[in-house]
Parts: sequence; C-alpha cells; structure tokens
Amino acid sequence: MKHRKLKRARKQLDETLQVFAAATVARPIRGWIRAIRDALGMNMRQLADRLGVVQSRIVKIEQDELSGALTIKTLEKIADKLDCVFVYGFAPRSTLENTVKNQAACIAQERMSKISHHMYLEAQELTNHHSKAAFENMMEEILESPSKLWDKKFK
Repeated sequence: MKHRKLKRARKQLDETLQVFAAATVARPIRGWIRAIRDALGMNMRQLADRLGVVQSRIVKIEQDELSGALTIKTLEKIADKLDCVFVYGFAPRSTLENTVKNQAACIAQERMSKISHHMYLEAQELTNHHSKAAFENMMEEILESPSKLWDKKFK
C-alpha cells in the first residue's frame, strides 16, 4: 500500500517538475545579481540603498552568489528589490520514477550476481529466461520496500 502511495506521489511530483526539464539555464559569469543589476542600469550604491545595506555589502553579496554562500532568504530579498521573482527548485535528470527503478535495478543486479555465483559453483545456473524472471521478481520485491531502497545494508 505504501508503495502505491509513494509511486503516486512520485508521478505527481514528476509532472510538476516537468517545467524544469528544459530549464537548464547557465548562471551568467558574474552571477545573476550582477547581470540583472547591470541590465537595469543600477549601480551597487543604488542596490545597497534599496536593500538598506552599505555598498560594500553588495560586493560581498555578489561574491557570495558566485561561491554559493548566499542563503535563500537573501536571494529572495534581493530578487524582490530587483523586481524579480526568485525561483528555486530541483530538476531531475530524468524522472523520480526512473531514479527509483534504477536504484532498485542496481540492488537487484548486485543480489543476482551473488546468487548466480553460488548457483554456478553448485552447477545450478539459471537459463536466461529464468534469470530475467528472477531479476524482475527481485526488482518488484525491492520496490515493495521503498523505505529500504537507499540503505546500503539493503543490498
């Protein structure tokens, strides 16, 4: 039951995150704050005045953006003062569902390797057909225990 709820939640989130699929926009070399500020014709002093900080703080803010040291709260505040909306999100490389299936496949493959080795030593190897069926059953079993999917010891 929990497996179905998680699968449904992944599907809904995958649909929501589709908007980010094509949104691979590279950050400008000098950062977004500097790029927007320059495009608006706003100097550091003017942005500092809007933020209620000293001009030297703008230098630090722009450096911190490039190093990744700014907080989301600060980015939201600056975006607002630049008449922008701060956008934050994660864009899955494929889908969350594929990520889960790939993880389950890795675990199943590792298990199958161990099992196949033991069966080989005992001269009881599975046929390709049976091996594929065993792998698929193992994947289903792993996906039925999603809370353990990311535990190293689950393997």
